Amino acid sequence: MRLHRLTVSAFGPFAATQEIDFDALSRAGLFLLRGQTGAGKTSVLDAVCFALYGGVPGARQKPGVVLRSDHADPGTLTEVTLDLTVAGRRLEVTRSPAQQRPKKGRAGFTTVKAASALREYDARTGAWRALSRTHQEVGKEITELLGMSREQFCQVVLLPQGDFAQFLQADAEQRARLLGRLFDTRRFAAVEERLAELRRGAEARVRAGDERLYATAQRIAQAAGPEGAPPLPELRPGDPGLATAVLIWAAVARTVAAERRDIAERALTEAARRQRTARDALDAETELARLQQRFAETRKRADAVGEGRADRDLAQALLDADRRAERVQEALALRDTAARQDRGAADACAAARRPLPADLADAGAEALTAAERTVREELGALASARAAEAREAEISSERAELKRQLNADEEAVREAGSWLEGWEERQARLREAIEEAQAAATRAERLAGLREPARRRLAAARARDASAREAAEAETRALAAARAAATAHETWLDLRERRLRGMAAELAAALRPGAPCAVCGATEHPAPARPAAGHVDPAVEDAAQAAHRRAEEARRTADDACTRVREAHAVAAAEAGEAPVADLADELERLTREHEAARAAAARAHPAKEALDRAEREYRDRQDAKRQAERAVASRTSQREALDREQANLAAELSRARGASSTVAQRAADLEGRAALLAAAADAVRAADSAASRLKDAAARLADAAFRDGFDTPAAAAAALLDPPARRDLQQRIDAWQREAAVVAEHLAEHRADGAAARPPAETAAARAAHEAAEDALRAATTALAAAGERVTALAGLSALADAEARSLGPLRAAYDRVAGLAALTAGTSAQNERRMRLESYVLAARLEQVAAAATARLQHMSSGRYALVHTDARVGQRRSGLGLEVVDAWTGSARDTATLSGGETFFVSLALALGLADVVSDEAGGVRLDTLFIDEGFGTLDDQTLDEVLDVLDGLRDRDRSVGIVSHVADLRRRIPAQLEVVKGRQGSTVRLRTAPLD
Repeated sequence: MRLHRLTVSAFGPFAATQEIDFDALSRAGLFLLRGQTGAGKTSVLDAVCFALYGGVPGARQKPGVVLRSDHADPGTLTEVTLDLTVAGRRLEVTRSPAQQRPKKGRAGFTTVKAASALREYDARTGAWRALSRTHQEVGKEITELLGMSREQFCQVVLLPQGDFAQFLQADAEQRARLLGRLFDTRRFAAVEERLAELRRGAEARVRAGDERLYATAQRIAQAAGPEGAPPLPELRPGDPGLATAVLIWAAVARTVAAERRDIAERALTEAARRQRTARDALDAETELARLQQRFAETRKRADAVGEGRADRDLAQALLDADRRAERVQEALALRDTAARQDRGAADACAAARRPLPADLADAGAEALTAAERTVREELGALASARAAEAREAEISSERAELKRQLNADEEAVREAGSWLEGWEERQARLREAIEEAQAAATRAERLAGLREPARRRLAAARARDASAREAAEAETRALAAARAAATAHETWLDLRERRLRGMAAELAAALRPGAPCAVCGATEHPAPARPAAGHVDPAVEDAAQAAHRRAEEARRTADDACTRVREAHAVAAAEAGEAPVADLADELERLTREHEAARAAAARAHPAKEALDRAEREYRDRQDAKRQAERAVASRTSQREALDREQANLAAELSRARGASSTVAQRAADLEGRAALLAAAADAVRAADSAASRLKDAAARLADAAFRDGFDTPAAAAAALLDPPARRDLQQRIDAWQREAAVVAEHLAEHRADGAAARPPAETAAARAAHEAAEDALRAATTALAAAGERVTALAGLSALADAEARSLGPLRAAYDRVAGLAALTAGTSAQNERRMRLESYVLAARLEQVAAAATARLQHMSSGRYALVHTDARVGQRRSGLGLEVVDAWTGSARDTATLSGGETFFVSLALALGLADVVSDEAGGVRLDTLFIDEGFGTLDDQTLDEVLDVLDGLRDRDRSVGIVSHVADLRRRIPAQLEVVKGRQGSTVRLRTAPLD
C-alpha cells in the first residue's frame, strides 16, 4: 500500500481545503511530520484512517466526537479524499461524515447524510472509473484489498508508540487482547467453546445417570432403615467414583441387614467404637482445618511480600545510587568551592587594577612586582623616619586601646565573679527538674503497660455483652429447629408406617391378568387388595423423608451456630470478667489521661538535661574567662609602662630626623600607598590565575569521579544524592519488607502447617456428619434387630437395580472423562497443561514469537547489537504463561523483563516491536505490501547516537521501497530529515506546508 495524495476540507483543525503530496515526501524515503501542539499532526493520520475505514483510530473514535472543523465556513462541507495504490491497483477514496449545511435561500440548516465513493484509475485510458458509492461496498472492497481491519491498520501502518510501550509492560491477558484483535484467533476460541459445550453435555448425562443411581441408593437407604446401613456416601451426582461407592455401600447395607440377626448382642459395643472413631476423626479434621487456615493466611502475607518486592528493589536502587553519589560528593563540593574562589579572585583582581595608572592597568604579576620594588627602593631612604613617625602615632592609639582593654578586663573579672556566686543554687534547680522528668517517664511506661490490658478488657466486655444477646437468640433458633426436626421425623415415620400397612394394595396395583405375582408367583389374582382410606404413596413418603432430612440439617446448623456463639461468649466473659462496660471505659479513659500527662512531663527531660549541660559549660567558661581576665590586667599594665618609655625615645628620634621640616610622614605615606596598590594588584593577579587553575583541576576530578561511579554527568550524581530523611525512609521500607519476608518464610517453613497445606482440604462437615450418624447408630442399635429380617429381600432387589444402573453409567463416565480432559487441556486448567496455556493463547504465543524474531532484526541494529527481544512462555507466579517478553542484553549475557527498560530503551524497543508486528500482520493478511508507514512521537527520549541508529534502521526500510513518516516535536530531526510536512496552526484554522530542505 502506497499513499499518493490526501485532500481534506473542513476536517479537524483544517478549515480550508488542504492537499498533501505524499509522492513528493516519499521520494526522500524518510520524511518528518511536524508542527506545534494542537496544530493537527494527528489529524493528518486521522484523515487517512477515515478515508479508508470511515472512522478515526483509537480513543478518538467515540460517540459525540465531531470530525468537522470549527473554523470552517458553514457552506464548506467536510470531505476527505485519499489517492493510493494497493495490491497493484490505483484507487481514490472519498468520504464525508453526516453534517449540517445551510439551507439554500432560506434560514436554518439541513442534514447531509454521510457519503462514500470509490474510483479506480485505468492506466490504458488515463481516466478514473467509478466503482461504488455505498459505505458497505467501499468498506468491503478496501478491507479485502488491505487484508486488515481498522484496528490492525492503526497498529501496523500508524504505529502508535505509546500503545507498544504499554504492550511491553502489559501482562499476558492484556497482550492476548491486543494480539487477538490483530490475528484472527476466534476459530481457536470456538474450538475451546465447543469442547466446553461437549463437556457440559457429557456432564449432564453423567449427572442424570448419577441422579438415578443416587435415587436408587436413597431407596436402598429407605428400605434398609436408619439402622440397617451406614450413612450414604458423601459423594453427590456428578462426582467421580459415585457408582463404586454406592455399590460398595449397598453391599455393606445387605451384609449389615443379613448379619444383624447374628451380631445384635455386639451391636452396642461396635456402635460405641464407631462413635469414638468418628469423634477422633472429627477432632483430626478440625485441627487440620485450623492448620490449613493458618497456612492460607501465611500465603496471603507471602503474596503481599511478593507484590512489594518491586517497591523494595526500587528503594534499593535509589539507595545504591545515593551511596555512589556520596563518593562523588566530595569532588562536587571541591568543584563548587573552586568556582566560588575563582569568581572571588577575578572580582578582587579587577578591583585591584582599577586605581593603577594606565600604563600598568593590564600589566602582569611580574611587571607589577618590579614596579613595586622600584617604589620601595625609593621609600627605603625614608623607612626609618617614617617608621618612627608611624610608631609614635601607633603608640598613642595603642595606649588608648590598651586603656579600653584594661577597663574591659577589669569589668570581665567583676562580672564573672558575680555570676559564679549563684552557681550552686542554679545547678540544684536544674538537677531537680531532670529527676522530675525521669520519674514522669517511669510513670508513663507503667501507665502504658496498664492501658493495653484495660483496652483489651473493654473490647472483651463489649464482645461479652453482644455475644450474650446473640447466644440467647441462637438458643431460641436452635430450640425451634429441634422442634421442627422432631415434628418432621414423626411425620415421616407415621407416613412410612401407614405406607407399610398398605403395601399389599400398592403391590396389587401392579398386578396384570395372567402376569405372575411379584410376591407369590401366581398368575391368578382372585382378590387383590384395595387401597384403604388415607393410603400413602411412595412420592408422599419420599417428600416427608426429604423434609425430615432438611429439618435435621437445619437443626445441626442451628446447634453449631449456638455452640460457636456460646464459645465466643465464654472466651469474652473469661477475659472481661463481670465488670460493666461503662466502668471499664471510664478506667481506660483515666489511664489514657494520666499516661498523656506523664508523657508530656517526661518530654521535658531532654530540654532539662540540655539546660544543665549548657549551664555547666557556661560555669567552666566563666571560670576560664575570669582567670584569663586577671592575667590580662597584669599583662596590660606592664605593656602601658613599656609604651610610655618607647614614646619618649621616639619623640627624641623624630625631632632629630625632621629638623625644621614636617613632610617626612606625608612623603612616606604617599610612597607606601603606591607600593601597597602595586603589591595588592600583583597578588590579586596571581590569586586569579591560581584560582582559575584550581577550578579547572576540580572540574576534571569531578568529571572523573562521576564517571567512575557510573554517572553520565556530575549533575546526574548531584541529582542522585538523597537527604537524610529520604535515605532513612528508603532504608526503613527495605528493612520492613525484609522483616516481613523473614516472618513469612519462617511460618511457611513450619512443618505442621506446611504438611497440613499439602493434604486435601479438611472435611469437617463430613466428619461431623459421620460422628452424628455414629451417635444415632449407637442409640438405635438396640432396636435394629427386629427390622433386619424383612429388609434383606428388599435390599437384594434394589441392589440388583443399582448394579444394573452402575453398569450403564460406565460408558457415559468414560466418554465424559475423555471430553473433559480435552476441554481442560485446551482451556489451560488441566494438570497436564504445565504452563496453563489456553489453545488460543498457544496460537497467539506462536505469533508473538514470530513478532519478537522480526523485531530483533531491527532492534539489534538500533542498539548496536546489544539488545534482542525474545518470547518466553515461562509462568509468573500463578498466572498463565505463553505471552511473555524479555530483553536479552548481549553486554551482560542476561535476560530481563521489558518493564525494566529506561525511557529511551522503551521507545526504540517498542519501535522495533511495532515494525516487526507490521511485517507479521502484513504477512498474515496475505503479504500486502506496506509502502507507507507513520511513526508517532517518542524520539525525544533518545540520545544522539541511538537516534542516528534508529534513523538508520528507518532509512533502511527504503530497501523494501517503503517511505516512513515520523511524527515528532524533536528539533534535531528538522536538521536530520530534509523532507518535511509542517502543520501550521492559526486563528482561522491550520494549514500544511511541504519542505524539502532542513531548517537551521
